[in-house]
Amino acid sequence: MDGLFDFIVSKYNYWGYVVLMMIGMYAMIVKKNLVKKIIGMNIFQTAIILFYVSIGAKRDATLPIIAHGHGDAHHAVHAVDYMNPLPHVLMLTAIVVAVATLGVALALTIKIYKQYNTLEEDEINARLRGR
Repeated sequence: MDGLFDFIVSKYNYWGYVVLMMIGMYAMIVKKNLVKKIIGMNIFQTAIILFYVSIGAKRDATLPIIAHGHGDAHHAVHAVDYMNPLPHVLMLTAIVVAVATLGVALALTIKIYKQYNTLEEDEINARLRGR
């Protein structure tokens, strides 16, 4: 039982990501205000990005740059000694997509507010059904 507790405590960063994801999911599902839903979506996206960056990290690893790599065949390259840059590069792309998504969503929210004078989902749905 003590080993299980130590394992759970050692993964504290993952628990933080799960909490952030659940806060974002809660905001997207339960909140009726469109801005709150958008902020929840942004929190959810941020939690996923943090998760992927954390799994790309490796202890005692170095950057995958091989010194004197062109003509030096005296020793083999061990992949375990280097961190994988792919998750970090993919998450840079995800950050750009998240910012663009946030910008478009907020712009659409402004248009919705100008047309319906409210950001409450229930009121907008009622007006759309009333047409």
